[in-house]
Amino acid sequence: MTFMIQDTLTREKRAFEPRDPNRVTLYVCGPTVWNYAHIGNARPAVVFDLVFRLLRRLYGAKHVVYARNITDVDDKINAAAMEQGVDISVITERFATIYNQDVAALNCLTPTLQPRATAHIPEMLAMIGALIERGHAYAAEGHVLFDTTSFPDYGRLSGRTLDDMVAGARVEVAPYKRNPADFVLWKPSKDGEPAWDSPWGAGRPGWHIECSAMIEATLGLPVDLHGGGHDLIFPHHENEVAQGVCAHEDGAFARYWMHNGFLTLDAEKMSKSLGNVKLIHDLIEEVPGEALRWALLSAHYRAPLDWTGDLIAQSKKSLDRLYGVLQRAGTPDASDPSEVPQGVLDALLDDLATPRALAELFALAKAVETAPNKGARAVARGQLLAAGKLMGFLQQDPFRWFEGQVDDATRAAIEALITERAAARANKDWPEADRIREALTALNVEVLDAAGGQATWRLRGD
Repeated sequence: MTFMIQDTLTREKRAFEPRDPNRVTLYVCGPTVWNYAHIGNARPAVVFDLVFRLLRRLYGAKHVVYARNITDVDDKINAAAMEQGVDISVITERFATIYNQDVAALNCLTPTLQPRATAHIPEMLAMIGALIERGHAYAAEGHVLFDTTSFPDYGRLSGRTLDDMVAGARVEVAPYKRNPADFVLWKPSKDGEPAWDSPWGAGRPGWHIECSAMIEATLGLPVDLHGGGHDLIFPHHENEVAQGVCAHEDGAFARYWMHNGFLTLDAEKMSKSLGNVKLIHDLIEEVPGEALRWALLSAHYRAPLDWTGDLIAQSKKSLDRLYGVLQRAGTPDASDPSEVPQGVLDALLDDLATPRALAELFALAKAVETAPNKGARAVARGQLLAAGKLMGFLQQDPFRWFEGQVDDATRAAIEALITERAAARANKDWPEADRIREALTALNVEVLDAAGGQATWRLRGD
């Protein structure tokens, strides 16, 4: 089986071939932990979690190393720390924990490695020193800058020329720059900001050097697959390439590049500056994380995705349909076959064609419902569960899914009423049974009486 990837660098669909099949490396740019992450930030987390799952399926879980970094030194982090009068670690520890919990609620696996920028300052200093020594960087007024004219391939990833970059990008044209497009590798810290000693004076790293150094330190160069959002192609990933290639004689950085498309909110770009963001942290309180994951994978990863209430509602209904099939099919036996069907694999191997893969889940659900006998139903159910597991879906107990997102106290109260109603029905106390059912209806609960007498429940409207 071959994983075909639309490689951003070559602009071609290429067969993925890792440098070493026994150690497949994946790097994805993670969050800057100064505040809550919005749902747009969740798209790369979910997309590349699926890539991680697929690579583990192809090469074996122990042979895939996935690093998703944390940027824990940044202007916004510094500003938040100064405003609150605390060390930057107070801010970054809090929001790194929240981010990890939020994306875990979207069924994202924990990356193999989660390097932090502040833990790799020595590696950044070493890379900056190598760039200066090789004639690709220069020190000026306490800063160190990358000389973009020293790298002939600068702009190849983004498809921009230096002239385009200077004309169209927001670049800082400082008097100490040799060229307008040159970017900062090291800069002096302002009063009250964190600072590290360096040969060029106390200061802190630029954003771009952080990822280049962390990739080399944790995964080695060249990394097999580098991922991130489309908005990072320029300048962040373009600059990563320049640094990673120019710091070494062999000049290899990333073998393949994947970038997910933008996420908009009701057709408008989502950003904190526009004030139109939906936070993951808030959404998972209102909607099952699995439904949010479905919504994020409902479009092809490279296509734009418009985040709307209808998209969320349809995603929840899709999962209701699949969980309903599993609920009616009964509890699977441990001996049931559970192989991912080829149709799902073919879709994912074709540049992560998730709309096709999700359609395959519905085909499998239909096979469960129309199975001619118990054995055929067990095979179809096992395939549906295996396909769902690969994609990060359908791992909850179906009855639990339909109970919805209620807190433990509410769940206990509902289940106590269900028990009381069962007792009233057993005693043929129909008025009491009806009264309890009305109390459950007031709690927005629908009671489902099974043929065997064991009642289950679900929240209405879910």
